[in-house]
This record gives sequence, structure tokens and C-alpha cells, in this order.
Amino acid sequence: MAKSSANKVSSKKLSKKASHVLQSNSASKTSKSLAGSVLAQSGSDSK
Repeated sequence: MAKSSANKVSSKKLSKKASHVLQSNSASKTSKSLAGSVLAQSGSDSK
């Protein structure tokens, strides 16, 4: 059986890059949306 993509977790390295995209003034709306998705899937607990 194929694994569900909902169970995948983004790597720390990718999460860091996504964070930089969100902080960038020159990043497009689409780029920021995708970066937000990466961070939402990062599995990190910010509490």
C-alpha cells in the first residue's frame, strides 16, 4: 500500500528555507503560500 502524503514531515533544512521565504519582501504570494504549507507539515511543536 502507498503511504498517505498526510503522514510526511518536512525536513529541518526545508523548514528553515521556507522560513526565509516567508520573511522575504521579494517572494511571490505563491512562494509564501507554499512555504507556509512546508512549515505546517514540519511537525515541529512550537508550544
